[in-house]
Amino acid sequence: MQRNDALSRIEALTKELNDHNYKYYVLAQPSISDFDFDQKLAELAALEKDYPEFLDPDSPTQKVGGDITKQFKTVRHKWPMLSLSNTYSEKELKDFDERIRKVLGDDFEYVCELKFDGLSISLTYEQGVLTRGVTRGDGTQGDEVTSNIKTIKSVPNKIKSGHFPDLFEIRGEVFMHRAAFERLNKERLENDEIPYANPRNFAAGTIKLQDSSEVAKRPLDCFLYFLYMDNRDRLFKTHWESLEAVKSWGFHVSEHTKLCRTIDEVLQFISYWDDARHKLSYDIDGIVIKVNSYAQQHELGFTAKSPRWAIAYKYKAEEVETILKSVSYQVGRTGAVTPVANLEPVQLSGTTVKRATLHNANEITRLDLHELDTVMVEKGGEIIPKIIGVNKDKRVPDTKQIAYPTHCPVCNTVLIRKEGEAVHYCPNELGCPPQIVGKIQHFISRKAMDIEGMGNETVEVLYKKGLLKQISDLYQLHHHKEELEQIERFGEKSINNMLLGIQKSKERPFQKVLFGLGIRYVGETIAKKLANSFKNIDNLIQASVEEIAAVDEIGERIAQSVKEYFSNTLHLHQVEILKGENLQFAIIEEEFQLNSNKLADKSFVISGVFEHYSREDLGKIIVQNGGKLLSGISAKLNYLVAGENMGPSKLAKAQKFNIPIISEVELIKMIQ
Repeated sequence: MQRNDALSRIEALTKELNDHNYKYYVLAQPSISDFDFDQKLAELAALEKDYPEFLDPDSPTQKVGGDITKQFKTVRHKWPMLSLSNTYSEKELKDFDERIRKVLGDDFEYVCELKFDGLSISLTYEQGVLTRGVTRGDGTQGDEVTSNIKTIKSVPNKIKSGHFPDLFEIRGEVFMHRAAFERLNKERLENDEIPYANPRNFAAGTIKLQDSSEVAKRPLDCFLYFLYMDNRDRLFKTHWESLEAVKSWGFHVSEHTKLCRTIDEVLQFISYWDDARHKLSYDIDGIVIKVNSYAQQHELGFTAKSPRWAIAYKYKAEEVETILKSVSYQVGRTGAVTPVANLEPVQLSGTTVKRATLHNANEITRLDLHELDTVMVEKGGEIIPKIIGVNKDKRVPDTKQIAYPTHCPVCNTVLIRKEGEAVHYCPNELGCPPQIVGKIQHFISRKAMDIEGMGNETVEVLYKKGLLKQISDLYQLHHHKEELEQIERFGEKSINNMLLGIQKSKERPFQKVLFGLGIRYVGETIAKKLANSFKNIDNLIQASVEEIAAVDEIGERIAQSVKEYFSNTLHLHQVEILKGENLQFAIIEEEFQLNSNKLADKSFVISGVFEHYSREDLGKIIVQNGGKLLSGISAKLNYLVAGENMGPSKLAKAQKFNIPIISEVELIKMIQ
């Protein structure tokens, strides 16, 4: 391929894949298949390798993260990130306008912007390159989260065009679209993880993850809305001008911004979005009003806490009253029993609400719920409506208090509740239908075994027909082809596709199989960490709670759950059957070229953040020179390679066993 052809193809692929990335991750609206996307991504990566001079910092091949941050560095803001004064009242908004007019007269404009319900962020660009991303923090200083910000699809890592200054800061809001939030929260519930209350909490939690490669998998978006730089007023006279400029530089600026001459125009804008906000794909909780002219902003100045030239009008969270018809109980794949309120249908935030979450038994007790109660339901920033209170003045006399069940609503087994936990569980995992079906559905899911040609409905049908009672039965279905052909809507082609998908699933790597087993609290990320640390299923089965808990970011609760799972003989029997079906129960180690034997017979644990090498690189260096990497600290360990911000528990263990603690520099000296 000619260089010009290669450049054209790289540019075309980059644009196409960035569009697909945004639709898939951010909007949760994929427009091509995963296979087609992966093929195009592989083509782009190959071209970038052959023509490195054309590698774009904003290429989709570069937005994958990878840096580990054990502790975020605190950075002082050059320009403080002050909070805005806010109001829920039109009268107070008119009072704000009067105060402005007393200082400026009548010759000024307002810029009205949507108030995004997300996490405030400040981005610094030098020579057009993103060099720092910092959270708001306390307004004076915040946490540096640059590695995480660089993974956001809508944030340019490098500005490609425009007359931009050498150094500037741009402020904005990191947020998550509702559709993406619902998809991810559903996955958390399926993995028996606590769901996030709203998209804002999910976005804020994601930005503070320590592994940027995990941040890259989560669908964050970012609107930018305010520019800071030295001598800004020489370049731009107004806030509106600067918004138009940063938009032309390639920044994601909301199109729902308006220039207003009077407070009446501002109030019309507020009124319009009070209703129209429910049609947006993301949450807003109000409108921000700013004086447009920079010179007039300077004249108005600041109070100790906020600028005098801006204010936020906040919408009240919507709530309605309706009748509680009944409470039903859903049993998840791990046996967790979740109460759901069934309501008299009512309109709320533009949708008809028939159900609301009640979380657990504690919440039912707190609300003091009775049959046929009139309840207050709120959506606000929440995706799932929730009951926030009871109107006891409207309580029907002599109605019974809602009592949380003592037995499983499906199989009638006595429920258990572990000390310190709010959730009740049905322990009958091998005889409770929703648990059996849920476990198999989880096992075949895309992020686990990814069995093509098989969906959740298929699992339910095969369970009812008696063909599926446990995960391992999937690998016996090829013996039941005649029975499959007798099932309605099961044609020969669909059966063959399903059986082929089951056969192909045997190629899925160990971490996916481990995730597919459905161990409580073991999500996709934890499964990967366990697989990488213990290398195979036998090591994991034999590991103690202490050894499992010693793996980075895996605490006592997860370790205890893993140990309990593999202490169950029925689970061990399942693993043995699946081993016999040739599923992958060990990671395929990367082929290392042995550079020397200088570290032979020596074992190492790596902990902390390092200046010159990533932890992965240090691990490769150790293995390439004959050393052995261990996941946890014990008396048999030879060396602890320690970086900054190493966990105190590891340090204490190393000191207890008198294990030599060395730096990355000392490790390199050992092989030189």
